[in-house]
Order: sequence, then structure tokens, then C-alpha cells
Amino acid sequence: MKTAITSSGDELTAQFDKRFGRSAWFCLYDEKNGATTFHKNAYADAPHGAGTMVAEKLAELNVQKIISGDFGHKAKEQLDKLNIQMVIVQDDNYTVQDIINKLNKDPGKKKGRYTWAL
Repeated sequence: MKTAITSSGDELTAQFDKRFGRSAWFCLYDEKNGATTFHKNAYADAPHGAGTMVAEKLAELNVQKIISGDFGHKAKEQLDKLNIQMVIVQDDNYTVQDIINKLNKDPGKKKGRYTWAL
């Protein structure tokens, strides 16, 4: 399963970013093989519709789950249509690596939308 994590930078030590559509970067984490790649958010400065455009882009990258702090209404609707799971993390005091570590500890959390307390 490919998971996208909103990030403030392009490395595992970067801080988790609670913004979905306006996040600076996305870390794509492949839960099967542990590979990570970083993608700059081309829509971060879009005047409107950033969340829905990001949702489409992540779907093209075969993402099945997104971890972020918040999703706008239109982004939620789009992600639901695309059948992409949304995970909300309330606290932004984590690095991307912290989030990946949490994913590896709780591999059973695979379906449905839920709030995740780290």
C-alpha cells in the first residue's frame, strides 16, 4: 500500500505538515518494501482548488492512504470518490520518520477514515 504523508520538507527528518492541499511536500511511503520518495506540491500556491488537484495527483501516483492534519471539504469529497483513505493526525510535533514508525507499529489500521493519536 502506498501512503502519502504531508511534509514540510523533502527528507525523513522533516516536520509533519498538518495542511493537505497547501503542504510543501508529500512523502510517498510504500508499506510493502519500505521505499520512500518525496514529491514537491506543485499546487501549494494555487489560488484555489489546491486540495482537489493534489487529490487527483496522488491518485495518479497510486496512493491509497493519506496522512495529514486536515482535509478541506472539497478535498474530502474528491478523496472519497477516489476511494483514498484519509488519516488525520492532530499533532504536528512529529517528523515524517515518526509517522512511518507509527505506521509500522500499527499495520492493522488499513480501512476507513479515522483520527490517529500518536
